[in-house]
Amino acid sequence: MTNTTPDTDTLVETYFAMWRTNDPAERTELVAKAFTEDGRHVDQHADASGHGDLAEMIAGVHTGYPGFQMVRTTGVDRFGDQVRFAWELKGADGTPIVSGLDVGELAADGRLQRVTGFWGDLPEA
Repeated sequence: MTNTTPDTDTLVETYFAMWRTNDPAERTELVAKAFTEDGRHVDQHADASGHGDLAEMIAGVHTGYPGFQMVRTTGVDRFGDQVRFAWELKGADGTPIVSGLDVGELAADGRLQRVTGFWGDLPEA
């Protein structure tokens, strides 16, 4: 059963805005809105904890993929303190680079405590 709230939707939009912005000061502000102070994002390419490391990780993506677009491709599914949603990373010209799925754990204050990102399609059975 999906249980989303306006707060959940706003949080996920903040998360995507954090990835999209080119402005380091705005990114730092958005990271703090989206993640707890000790929040962690882990995927097959990065493992970042804390606001500073998270902002640095995102800056690295901007360096590696100048002008990239990060778009959510599904609604937000929430169960208790868990959320999940799919996304796509596109090049500056709109060409798809990779798609994936993020699973997040919410802290008591409603921010993200941890996000685990899965890149690419699920493996076949």
